[in-house]
Amino acid sequence: MTTDGMPQVHTVRRGAPGRLPLVLLHGFPLDHRMWLDVVDLLAGDPTVLAVDLPGFGASPSGPDVAQALGAGPEPSLEVVADGVAAALRAEGVDRAVVAGLSLGGYVAMAMVERHPELVAGLGLVDTRSTEDTDEARERRREVARTVRAEMRVDAVLGMRTALLGATNRVARPDLSERLERWIRDQGPAAIAYAQEAMAVRPDRTAVLAGYRGPAVVVVGDEDEIAPVAAAQHMVDALADAELVVVPQAGHMTSNESPEPVAAALGSLLARAQG
Repeated sequence: MTTDGMPQVHTVRRGAPGRLPLVLLHGFPLDHRMWLDVVDLLAGDPTVLAVDLPGFGASPSGPDVAQALGAGPEPSLEVVADGVAAALRAEGVDRAVVAGLSLGGYVAMAMVERHPELVAGLGLVDTRSTEDTDEARERRREVARTVRAEMRVDAVLGMRTALLGATNRVARPDLSERLERWIRDQGPAAIAYAQEAMAVRPDRTAVLAGYRGPAVVVVGDEDEIAPVAAAQHMVDALADAELVVVPQAGHMTSNESPEPVAAALGSLLARAQG
């Protein structure tokens, strides 16, 4: 499914009509393919829509999405969230379970804030609700400057191992190889835009505290980027949340250990459907 000027929405699984769909938002610096291992394991025949966020995969750039929305040119997750919401509504989706990993989780939380009527259930996978430290912001901006200057993605290739847990860095070299392929498929402009947008994101813990729908928070017990403490912080803020800790997995639970992620999202769908 496509909508001119908006993030691309891929129908990766079409279930029974009339059921609440599951919308999946990918992490950085990847695209919707990082969810396919999870989708293959989902029970109950759900409709699954996986989004390429602005500039990633087959989607138009962040500035193009902003222009289509009539928004300003400054990179922001608010533009990304509004673009995803507009693309979903253009495809007839006005209510969904929304789940995101890392960057995708940031976007999902922005959607709760800006489009609460759309989010029937919330899945937060290896992400955090707090803002960056000053040091982390500067690192993001430095990466953005580097990739814009070099017009290559080399500055983020180290993430092919950093995204994985300590166990799988050694045991699963195939995972880092796959991550490298996906990272190399992305454009430098998308990486710079996303880094700049993440650098200015606010703390959305209060947004989670005001959300009353069902939620699940998933985290790898070896996640060094958004650790278990960050997951527990979100669970404590949410009114109706389950915590799932995935053993021997890092930041990419969707690929390191997709079975418990699929089970958690399937359970969330069932709760949201009532």
